[in-house]
Amino acid sequence: MSTAIPSPVPHGRTARRLDWVHLPSPIRRTIEQRCGSPVVRADSQRAGFTPGFASVLTCADGSRHFVKAASTKAQRGFAEAYRVEARKLRMLPPDAPAPRLRWLHDADDWVVLGIEYVDARAPYRPWEPDDLAAASAALVDAAAVLTPAPPGLDSAVEEFATWPAYWDASDHPRAADCGALAARYAAVVDGQTLVHTDVRDDNLLLRPDGSVALCDWNWPVAGAAWLDSLFLLIGPRGDGLDVEAHIAAHPLLAAVEPEHIDIVIALILGHFETSARLPVPRYSPFVRDAQAWQRDVLHDWLAERRGWG
Repeated sequence: MSTAIPSPVPHGRTARRLDWVHLPSPIRRTIEQRCGSPVVRADSQRAGFTPGFASVLTCADGSRHFVKAASTKAQRGFAEAYRVEARKLRMLPPDAPAPRLRWLHDADDWVVLGIEYVDARAPYRPWEPDDLAAASAALVDAAAVLTPAPPGLDSAVEEFATWPAYWDASDHPRAADCGALAARYAAVVDGQTLVHTDVRDDNLLLRPDGSVALCDWNWPVAGAAWLDSLFLLIGPRGDGLDVEAHIAAHPLLAAVEPEHIDIVIALILGHFETSARLPVPRYSPFVRDAQAWQRDVLHDWLAERRGWG
């Protein structure tokens, strides 16, 4: 077991979202028409760090639907993000471990996504070994299903091209060492697997049968098959689980050169080192806390792996 780093983030309660009553009446009617029945209950999903509408809707006919929505006027950036998510969801192969996009409404100054409802829960926090095992196994299976990546995606090399430069302006005491590692990222992250890149507890749904669905496909790239399996470990590492033992027994990670894992950790550490210092956005009061926590987790993890004091 590693030493847990206490998190200041209220997991599952990080988002300030629009509620059902905040949507314009014409949009509510459109959603009900798409769902096929009047909405009788709306349960806002408070995890995540964006302010858009995201609710599980229960209809009069007993059906449930997950719906996301953002105004193209008041929430332009998030509306565009939902457009991107809809486009990426349509690119996924049929057997990808993801809720399906049922419909898209992009009109009337709103972008609205109707997504398959999944009867499931997020992993418990602090992370528990059984939840980590289920999520990890699902990502191994997903890597096989998602290889080769569909055409039209950016590569991981392109997506992360600017990240090594984060270390250039850093005052981190190991900035030079981390920057030297991160600069070698391209050959390490390259690959032909569709990689989610944003694997964390609030983007995972664990079903009662043990299967797992991966949500929020905004940032997929074509990259190395093991990347998502590594990204998954940030939260468990911070919560005190022995991720090094997990890596040693992992079907994908055990075959990766330890130096390559260090290169990716240094790469994403630079991102969080920079992001955590940005101003706190009004619409997301916990996002910098979450980034700072991941920064601290990655710093301790990399220092341990490299033998830095």
